Amino acid sequence: MNDTTHAMPATTGRTGVWIFGARGSLATTVVAGAAAVAAGLAPAEGCAAELPDFRAAGLPPVDALVFGGHDVVGTALVEKAGRLVDGGVLPASLLPHVREALTTADREIRDGLPEGGAEPQARAAERLAADIAAFRERHGLARVVAVNLASTEPLPADDPAHASLDALEQALETRADVLPASSLYAYAAFRAGCAYVNFTPSAGACLPALEELARVTGLPHAGRDGKTGETLVKSALAPMFRQRALKVRSWSGSNLLGGGDGATLADPAAARSKTDSKQRSLEETLGHPVEGVVHIDNVPDMGEWKTAWNHISFEGFLGVRMTLQFTWQGCDSALAAPLVLDLARFAALAHAREEAGALPSLGFYFKSPVGSTEHNLTRQYEALRAWAVRPDAAPAVSR
Repeated sequence: MNDTTHAMPATTGRTGVWIFGARGSLATTVVAGAAAVAAGLAPAEGCAAELPDFRAAGLPPVDALVFGGHDVVGTALVEKAGRLVDGGVLPASLLPHVREALTTADREIRDGLPEGGAEPQARAAERLAADIAAFRERHGLARVVAVNLASTEPLPADDPAHASLDALEQALETRADVLPASSLYAYAAFRAGCAYVNFTPSAGACLPALEELARVTGLPHAGRDGKTGETLVKSALAPMFRQRALKVRSWSGSNLLGGGDGATLADPAAARSKTDSKQRSLEETLGHPVEGVVHIDNVPDMGEWKTAWNHISFEGFLGVRMTLQFTWQGCDSALAAPLVLDLARFAALAHAREEAGALPSLGFYFKSPVGSTEHNLTRQYEALRAWAVRPDAAPAVSR
């Protein structure tokens, strides 16, 4: 397959954000939110990249982001935004002001990967990469960051083709089932010369062959599974127990959610990747196995909202047993959208610095951070800050 990694136009300072799953609720909120922030209609609440700690990092500004993407559904972004207004996710007063931005982004959405495609995946990847390259050239973009926001997939079975880049590319030429969609999107992004961010629990770039490709093409990637709610709280609470020498005996949770995520995670195979990442991050933080399970239940009536309830049993001095419970209620798309904007900007910074491979310093945003087993939220933030503003990391992204 042709490698378009080095076929980049002159830098203009604008950064493309190419979204896989570009017509979903989260993608729509990202585009609408970016337009609102850029126009001064709303503050950048939830965007850690806007904190004073990162002012010297040289991140591309929100108003320099240009959106496009792939999707398999045809619902226009303006129509999707209207549904989000009805669901209380987007303020009704905002829609008239971001309609043009949504329409502009909608014109840049191309057909994604159809389910059960029969053509060799090399051909599909060529089409996807060509779409991204054309987007970059059409807008004269300095670089493009590809972000996976598509529906969660079951993790793939072991396949010899995943072990090395040579084996993968040979298999892609003849097979239609080598990679799950998230990984084929990652492959196409790297071949188009893009940084890649996997915001989902799907495999994405977390296969040896794709890590090799990222290194060969000199491109960065980050993931997996955006940390927006229950696990965010866990990553702040769990270190407290460990640092105060309080032994956690059990930690169980129940998650209720609707919308597209709820429908997708009603499939046990798809839900397993998310529940596994939640439990793994907890046990790696505490340093020992913990009893308890995480349940995820689809409640369509909840729409874009989710509720998580956790029960924690711990042991204190002289073996005295105690408990802590918390309830987290939030709007999934509103929680996740500022993280997606941050990640696109930080990944663009890594690309400008010519960093290649996994970006463990972006683990602050993920349940299962690639290249890192650190889950302590405070340590993750400090690692992100130190990486973003380190003095030897020039050049910064042009504004």
